[in-house]
Amino acid sequence: MDFKHVQDQPHGSKRLLLGTFSARVKALKGVQDMATNVKLSDDLVKAAARLAAIEHRSIPKQIEFYFKIAAIAEANPELSFMLIKEILKSDAEATVGHYQFG
Repeated sequence: MDFKHVQDQPHGSKRLLLGTFSARVKALKGVQDMATNVKLSDDLVKAAARLAAIEHRSIPKQIEFYFKIAAIAEANPELSFMLIKEILKSDAEATVGHYQFG
């Protein structure tokens, strides 16, 4: 999921709007796509592996997915976890396009 832009809110807060999250982060940081090795606790990796298996994702993709949810939740505290998850799901479906029967 990505964000088109950041919108100013009352009281000087910011709200991330739907668009391309990873593209927005890259634009803000001025970085290119590249793999980075990080050290994570064994417990975190095991928990991510369990959830990844259930959701049919790789462990890195599962961690990315939850990072996206956390980033959206932090910027939009009024949104529930389930609503954010559904937004990410519908955004992913929109990029795939409509299924053609037959």
